[in-house]
Amino acid sequence: MAAIHFVDGEKGGVGKSLFARVMVQYCIDNKLSYELVEADQSNPDVGAFYPDNHKIAVFSESERKAYDADEIFNLALTTSVIVNLPAQVYPAVTDWIERNQILEITGKNKVKIYKWFVCSGGYDSVQLFIQSLERFENKIKHIFVRNCGLCDDWKHVDGRKDLQDLIKAYKVAVINFPKFSYRERDILDANQINFSAARDYGELGVLGKQRLHSFLKKASEEIDQAKIWNLPAASITSPTEKVDDANVNGKVATKK
Repeated sequence: MAAIHFVDGEKGGVGKSLFARVMVQYCIDNKLSYELVEADQSNPDVGAFYPDNHKIAVFSESERKAYDADEIFNLALTTSVIVNLPAQVYPAVTDWIERNQILEITGKNKVKIYKWFVCSGGYDSVQLFIQSLERFENKIKHIFVRNCGLCDDWKHVDGRKDLQDLIKAYKVAVINFPKFSYRERDILDANQINFSAARDYGELGVLGKQRLHSFLKKASEEIDQAKIWNLPAASITSPTEKVDDANVNGKVATKK
């Protein structure tokens, strides 16, 4: 399905990069066609895990760089594009969308836009989500990603009537992104090991691999709950049972 999947959060440190990596792995495990675009020029940490399998696009309000992000739309005409956005890029992305009338063009070309908004549970993080939701209303489908690795109690967020009214009005999917253990994450980050390769990475140990398995299984189930990705008809087993033949570098695995 042709689509643009923005992994957003606006603030730094809310877990966008980790979620983007999980989204890539979700596509690999489910044999979904995709392209990864690294848009974080200052800290391209997602692209670093897929050095031979990502493209670069920069959102900028500078006129000289105003066309750099156009490649995202061009790619989305034929496949799903996962875009890892940097922090504090809302004005530049919004300018690109509105200046180029992206929402109108995507409708004509049957390209859908999704924004997976990763939230830390903090007041500013929630306010930025509300800002994006009110700006684009139903024109961009939002998915509210509650990062349970940064916040384990969301009662203060669930109790906000203004937020819950908007979620209901715009039919926002809400998912819980599970916590990834610090030990395993540190090992993978230090060695820039992507999730496919990590399953056979000896340094994790047996229990470390089991924790990784559980994390990816839970994350995959949550992404499924959003009902955004159209899984192939043959995709009926757990993703963790299908990864042995997945391409380690992150490109689409071919069906047998």
